[in-house]
Amino acid sequence: MEPDHEGLLEDGDDFADFRLKVSELIKDVVFIVGSSNCFRQMFMSLHGTGVTWDSTEAALFIMQAVAKNILPEENDVVPKVVEAILNLPENSHIAVRHTSVLLLGELCEWIERHPQSLHPILNFLLYCLQQPQQATAAASALQSICSACRDHMGVHFNGLVQIIQSLDNYSISNEAAIGLLKGVSVILGRMPPDQIQHAMKEICWYQINPLCHLVENDVKTERGTKTDPALWLDRLAAIFRHTNPHVENGAVHPCSNILSEIWPILSNACTKYQADGRVMERCCRCLRFAVRCVGKQSAHLLEPLVKQIVTLYQMHQHSCFLYLGSILVDEYASEPGCVQGLLDMLQAFLGPTFIILQETNGLKNHPDTVDDLFRLSARFLQRAPVPFLQCPALSSIIQCALLASTLDHRDANASVMKFFYDLIHSGRNNENHEDFEGRKNTLVKGIVRENGQALVSNLIHASVFCLHSYMLSDVADVIIELMLYDRAAVCQWLELAVKALPMQNSGGSVTVTQKQLVDFHHSLTSAESSKGLSHALRDFARLFR
Repeated sequence: MEPDHEGLLEDGDDFADFRLKVSELIKDVVFIVGSSNCFRQMFMSLHGTGVTWDSTEAALFIMQAVAKNILPEENDVVPKVVEAILNLPENSHIAVRHTSVLLLGELCEWIERHPQSLHPILNFLLYCLQQPQQATAAASALQSICSACRDHMGVHFNGLVQIIQSLDNYSISNEAAIGLLKGVSVILGRMPPDQIQHAMKEICWYQINPLCHLVENDVKTERGTKTDPALWLDRLAAIFRHTNPHVENGAVHPCSNILSEIWPILSNACTKYQADGRVMERCCRCLRFAVRCVGKQSAHLLEPLVKQIVTLYQMHQHSCFLYLGSILVDEYASEPGCVQGLLDMLQAFLGPTFIILQETNGLKNHPDTVDDLFRLSARFLQRAPVPFLQCPALSSIIQCALLASTLDHRDANASVMKFFYDLIHSGRNNENHEDFEGRKNTLVKGIVRENGQALVSNLIHASVFCLHSYMLSDVADVIIELMLYDRAAVCQWLELAVKALPMQNSGGSVTVTQKQLVDFHHSLTSAESSKGLSHALRDFARLFR
């Protein structure tokens, strides 16, 4: 930085971007001299005579870049660095203090091995958190230290809760606030169950109360401010996502009560903001992590939750409802008493979904819906294959998947291919289960016999004319799985699919010869791995492009 520079570099500043690239470069090449040697050399450079603030900051910046590579057992240089940072003079340039705080965060693994340093470091960071220009760096460092030192942080938890209570008094972004909540939640998950319940309730209600106010009052939403429900939902999601306590078999999950308490408020938020896709995505994300956190002990909420998302989806086809449905299937479809209700949910989703996908360019215009629909279907195949394979809606889902196999959207197409893979694989996996013979010889066999030719033809057509080369490995996985199920039939289907390909382009020029078609068929049918088959698809597709 320039010696006459005042303050900090702004995010997005050209020089700030340059420094980020320099940091990445240092990380890539530091192995040549060794991180410890580099760290030591930079520290020694701080002790020369007449060292200016910009030289000091530059050395600290390089130390920050390599700090994660320093052995946690190091006891020579790092203690001196930490002590120097904790005793920085008040009149130090703000950029020096800022980089020093970030350096402490990068030393989190060293701090974990030296817990005696934790108390003074936390006090220092708490002080920095209250300084507007240092607050964001302090929040980032606190998050890193909380995550790395989770086993030592229990005695400091009450102080951290006080920080959470005052989050909006600090000059930090919402992203930094969420980072702090992540760090505190990681520690929360390591506490005794009786303490978790009380503390979880406390930090959740700090987020729920403002959300409740927005839901119950006519407040104009301003994106990214405290009037934005997404802000509070993101914070709540972070708490549930990163609170992962160990729960003994038969024990009550310490977070189940708080989920029951906040469910009515989340439900009301879904109702109020149902037309706002952005807020609904955040609502579903929050519920996703809450359900994941509590697991099957949230089963009492399954019926009202399914009823609400199904009702809302009839009016607003936000794909996040389908995604949340896939989470519910993943958690509950292994419970026999839940399967029929989840299948009814799927059936209710299909009507509105097929309507929007059957519009002109419907698949292309709604790739998120395609992605989430087939993720949901694949989850059924993984968790409750027989009921799903027997459900009346399966034929329509397969027909939709056949059409979507040509969609050149990476995530959406990957979900379609995963659905086909799991569909075929359900006829081969879990041989020790009592339903195996029925799956293999009746359900899957009938589906493959009825749809195999169409599937193979669509996959070959999509590979040659529609899909990017980097998407062909997923197609290859499906074809290989088909071969493992019934190689003889697949060889015949491939022959018909290859023969159906045009040998001339629209201008009458030859694009592929008969020999090339024969060689392509041979390459596919003789392939022993997905990698080999994807190479064959890629090489053949080049002839048409």
